[in-house]
Amino acid sequence: MDGILNIYKPAGPTSHDIVDKIRKITGIKKVGHAGTLDPFAEGILIILIGKTTKLQPRFMAMDKTYVATLKLGAISDTYDKTGKIIMCEAKPHTSKDKIENILKQFLGEIKQVPPIYSAIKIKGKKAYELARKGQIPQLKPRKVKIYNIQVLKYKYPYLEIKVKCSKGTYIRSLAHDIGQKLNCGAYLEKLTRTQIGKFTTKNTVKLDKLSSKNWTKKIISANI
Repeated sequence: MDGILNIYKPAGPTSHDIVDKIRKITGIKKVGHAGTLDPFAEGILIILIGKTTKLQPRFMAMDKTYVATLKLGAISDTYDKTGKIIMCEAKPHTSKDKIENILKQFLGEIKQVPPIYSAIKIKGKKAYELARKGQIPQLKPRKVKIYNIQVLKYKYPYLEIKVKCSKGTYIRSLAHDIGQKLNCGAYLEKLTRTQIGKFTTKNTVKLDKLSSKNWTKKIISANI
């Protein structure tokens, strides 16, 4: 059978772990995903099954929406909570108005440097592999587009924002860059992907609700 599963990935497992679980549930080997989520992140993970895996580039190119919680007053070498945390000179009186003005600077097409702890390959080796060996990979800025960015909640040191962006956007890098602009540092504490194209969390399927007996009822057909 060919089709799409709109899976809600929980925080913890890797995207590849989810693919392996789907293979076991469906008994189908030809399974892939359309856009990695970091292990600590959660939310939509589109799973492609059978011939639908050929549509991966189409899904990868879709715009995405995230809800992200930033922790201000510190930086991380991975740009998220899983890395080495270094406290900065905290600025607890950073106002919401100042934050909103800073966020406006990220709207539109921007150049963004990916995190050194990423899967981007440099001369055949992944950047995070080099970083773990103490080598600092030199990653070039990439053009990405931020369509919308807004403050959802703010109570220092936590800032929750909603971001709609193009493919290739690293929310970890965005969090780090926002912290630099605010002169207080920031890293990504929590991340939820809420939308990919027309797919939203409203019609996602949780893994613990999926079985070899019901997965075919959850599959979404696609034009091959």
